Amino acid sequence: MEFLWYIPNQVTAGHRLDDTVEGHNSLDRLTELARLTEDHGWGGALIGTGWKRPDTFTVSTALAARTTTFNPLIAIRPGYWTPAHFASSAATLDQLSGGRVKVNIVSGADHQPQYGDDEGDQAQRYARTREFMRLVRGYWTEDDITFAGEHYRAEGATLEHKPCATEGRPHPQLYFGGASEAAQRTAAAEADVQLFWGEPLDGVAGRIDHLRTLSAELDRDLPPLQFGLRITTLVRDTTEEAWADAEAKVAAMAAGQHEWTADPGRKVAIGQQRLLDLADQGDVLDDCLYTAPGRVGGGGAGTTWLVGSPDDVAKALRRYADLGVTHFVLSDTPYEQEIVRIGDSLLPLLRSA
Repeated sequence: MEFLWYIPNQVTAGHRLDDTVEGHNSLDRLTELARLTEDHGWGGALIGTGWKRPDTFTVSTALAARTTTFNPLIAIRPGYWTPAHFASSAATLDQLSGGRVKVNIVSGADHQPQYGDDEGDQAQRYARTREFMRLVRGYWTEDDITFAGEHYRAEGATLEHKPCATEGRPHPQLYFGGASEAAQRTAAAEADVQLFWGEPLDGVAGRIDHLRTLSAELDRDLPPLQFGLRITTLVRDTTEEAWADAEAKVAAMAAGQHEWTADPGRKVAIGQQRLLDLADQGDVLDDCLYTAPGRVGGGGAGTTWLVGSPDDVAKALRRYADLGVTHFVLSDTPYEQEIVRIGDSLLPLLRSA
């Protein structure tokens, strides 16, 4: 199993109640987060993307240069990048870092007209993403490529500087998310890893079954699709302490500004709506999946939390692993404190299983 953390990369301090304000997005602070992941058992970290955030690839490059084993999972968007430009940039960083690059392809709406992207409708957006992944992978692994798609073309193209290739890793892995049918068809055809948000076990099991069926229907010509979970984990020494802190944190969220106030359009994403709808089933699902954060403004991976002692949360994550999930991207705030706490208390239990 692979365990990654999350580095926020936000213009505004206080992301998900983080307590670092001064220099919160400085290179020194982000480097400290990356080095803490190295020291406390994490394989690296997802670095989020968005038009209104600092450029994710630039941040990832800086952190790769200041670390030795840290693997940045770099979130990028087709439309902001062309396939050739991205393939070249990622191959360059992969070579310079000794094969440490991972890529998270994001296709959800994100103010595309502000940077000159004509995103089209959902079907067009995901069709473009599917071509983007196919062509990028081609640049990384083939020579003399000729590609004629609806959105991209290439003729006789060869990328001389390929990424690092090792056994089982011919190129940087392409992670992908999305719960719409168009997104799932894209993942089934072209992604290496499909990331889920924190749904209950039966929801994830159903998604995995559907993606495997789609892979067969679409005649997937790549190695089998792998699966990952991106979720908040609130871990304390005891179950009682964890739930007391979780409830206090939700109360603090309810007293503050809701995440949706800044960007209410994010609620329309199908994957996000699936998480918000879980609150109708109860505050706690399965053994320790907490849905209340979604009612008070928690979004994305902060909509649902796994709450409990290290043993509680390890048991919950093992049950996802039993379904076929092998990649985990975890986080909680304050970031510095929780990298250490969760890395030292939770990861050894999962690795000893």
